Amino acid sequence: MTGQTFGSQVALVTGAGHGLGQAMALMLAGDGAVVHGADLDAGELQATKQLAAVRGGEFVPRTLDVRDSDAWAAWVSAVSQRHDGRLDILINNAGGVAGQVHRDIEEVSDADWAAVMESNLGGAFRGIRAAAPLMKARGYGRIVIITSGAGRSWSLTGIQAYTSTKAGEIGLTRQMAFELGPHGITVNAIAPGFIRSNPATERQWHAMAPREQARLVDDTPRRRLGTPEDIAWAVRFLVHPLTDFITGQVLPVDGGHQMF
Repeated sequence: MTGQTFGSQVALVTGAGHGLGQAMALMLAGDGAVVHGADLDAGELQATKQLAAVRGGEFVPRTLDVRDSDAWAAWVSAVSQRHDGRLDILINNAGGVAGQVHRDIEEVSDADWAAVMESNLGGAFRGIRAAAPLMKARGYGRIVIITSGAGRSWSLTGIQAYTSTKAGEIGLTRQMAFELGPHGITVNAIAPGFIRSNPATERQWHAMAPREQARLVDDTPRRRLGTPEDIAWAVRFLVHPLTDFITGQVLPVDGGHQMF
């Protein structure tokens, strides 16, 4: 455990079964928060729960599809009932490329486009919509959206919908920061660099030629790839009670790969 900075606070983390979401959930739980974590894979959620318990933290799993508005409403209602209306932290992390690979734009179907839009930008929208009333009622909240360096520029994935959703998440962050700020709620985004954190990024990494892998590392001033823990530490900073005057911002966590 790292302490009790978030003792008695209640957090929701999506995509908490593995990778970035798991690292965030474990860090918050280890720091005293009661973490409710959602994912599609119940087995992965149980693994996160066991890891949290080893660290002395509390993790409550929930199988959830972030594209389902009714599922969001039911989840937040259950959390509210358990904690007397308290919800302090929301981390919108779930999403990805929906199993897609790069294709020329003329080969992308409406269904493929919508699948990525709904899980990424749609999931973040639904999460904030569900959580905001509880945070407004208490006059306090911390919301973080995990976007991507792709949303600030272009994507190594080459997937048009992915890049577009990540740019949209940045716009959503700024709009929500403007609207929710008067209610004591901060809304920020984190833009990770390339991190080998899930099957999709592993496939992407191994699809690169060795010289391409080396170039990616060499083009990063820190001369390494990121880790899930790098992102978790950034989340911890943005949801800390003392970072009340930081909102509407996009924090790149990419070892200096994008300096703008």
